Amino acid sequence: MQPTAPPPTATTAPRQVNGLRWWIIALIAVATVINYIDRNALAVMWPGIAEDLQLGKEQYALVVSFFMVAYGISQSVSGRLFDKVGTRLGFTISIVVWSVAAGLHALSRGLLSFAAFRALLGLGEAGNWPGAAKSNAEWFPVRERAFAQGLFNAGASLGAVISAPLIAWFYAEFGWRSAFVIIGALGILWVIPWWIINKAVPKHHPWLTEQERQHILDGQPATPAVADVALPVATLLRYRQSWSVIVSRFLLDPIWWLFVSWLPIYLHERFQFDIKQIGAFAWFPYVGAALGSLGGGWLSGRLIRSGSVNRARKTCIVLGCIIMLPALVLSAWAATPETAMLCIFFALMGFQITIGNIQTLPGDFFSGKSVGTLAGLGGTSAVFGTLLTTWLVPVLTRDGYAPFFGLAALLVPLGAVAVLLLSGEIKRVNP
Repeated sequence: MQPTAPPPTATTAPRQVNGLRWWIIALIAVATVINYIDRNALAVMWPGIAEDLQLGKEQYALVVSFFMVAYGISQSVSGRLFDKVGTRLGFTISIVVWSVAAGLHALSRGLLSFAAFRALLGLGEAGNWPGAAKSNAEWFPVRERAFAQGLFNAGASLGAVISAPLIAWFYAEFGWRSAFVIIGALGILWVIPWWIINKAVPKHHPWLTEQERQHILDGQPATPAVADVALPVATLLRYRQSWSVIVSRFLLDPIWWLFVSWLPIYLHERFQFDIKQIGAFAWFPYVGAALGSLGGGWLSGRLIRSGSVNRARKTCIVLGCIIMLPALVLSAWAATPETAMLCIFFALMGFQITIGNIQTLPGDFFSGKSVGTLAGLGGTSAVFGTLLTTWLVPVLTRDGYAPFFGLAALLVPLGAVAVLLLSGEIKRVNP
C-alpha cells in the first residue's frame, strides 16, 4: 500500500493590522516620552547633583549649551540621514545613541564629563524630530498630519509630565547615578517593538490592509516626478517657504526650551523648592502642552476638511500665539507657585498649538524625500535660537525672573509674523 501523500500546505496569508499608521505614530510618541525623560533628568536632579559635585547655575548653562550645540548640528545631519536610510533604521540609530549617552551620565565626575555625555545625548536625541516629520509625511494623508504631529508632540508633553515625578522618585530611591542608568535602559527596550512593527514604508508594508494603504497613498499630494528626488540643501534654501520654517522655529522654539531647561531651576530659586517639591509641581504645565498638541492637531484637521490647508494651518498658528502671549506676560508677575504653574500651563498649551502646525509645513511644502532635510534645518535653526536664550538666562535672572518671561513673550509676535509672511499660501512647492 502506497503511503498517503500529505495534503498541500496552504500559503499562510500575511498578517493584517487595522490602523497600522496609528501604531507607528504611537511608537514614535513613546520614543518621544523616553526622549524627554532622558533630557529632563539633568534639570530635575540638578539641585542634588550641583550640591554633590559643587557646581553652579553658570556651569549648568554651559552643560546645556554643549547639549544644544550637538543637538543643533545633529538636527540637520539626522534629517539627511533619515532621508537616506529611512525612518526604520534612522530611529533605531538615534534612540540607541541617546540611550547609551543617558546611561553614561552615571559616570560623570564633573563639568567636562557632564558636557561630553550631554553632547552625545544631543547628537542622538535630535533625530527624533525630523524622523517624526518624515514618518508622518509617509504614513498619513494631508488632512491627518497635524493630528498625527499632535500625538507626537503630546509624547513630548507626556514625557515632561512623567519625567519630573518619576525622576524625583528615582533620585530619592536610588540616587542620581543609578537614575541615569535606569532611564538609559528604556530606549534600548523600545527598539524591539519598533523593529518588529515598522517593517517597511506604507507602499510595501506586508501588514497594511489594502484599504488603509489606499487611504494613505490617495491622501498624499500629487507631485511631479522631479519632486520625488531628495532636493539638495542649497536648493531648499532658495524657497521662502523653507525660510518660513527655519526663521519661525529660530524665534519660537526657544520658548519651549526655556521651560524644559530652566523650569526646575526656576522653582528651586524662586520658591526654594527641593527635588521632591519640583517633582510634585513641574509636571503640571506640560498637561497644558499635551492638550495643545492634541487640540491643535484635531482643529487643524477639522478646518482642512471644511476649507483649505493654508487657512487651517495659519488659523491654528495664530490661535496658539494668542493664547501664549498673555500667559507669558502674566507668568512674570506670578506671586505663588500655583499661579505660576497655571500661567505656564496656558503658555505651553498655546505653544504646542502653534508649533505642531509649523512642524507639519515641511510635509506640506515638499515631497517625502526632502521633508526630513527641511525639518532638520528647522530644528538646527531652533537650537541656535535656544542657545542664545540659554546664555542670556543666567544674566537675565540675577535679580528675578520677570525678564526671563519678558524675553519669551517678545518672541511670540516675532515668530508669528515670520511664518505668516514667509510661507505665502501653504501648498506644495513645484521645484
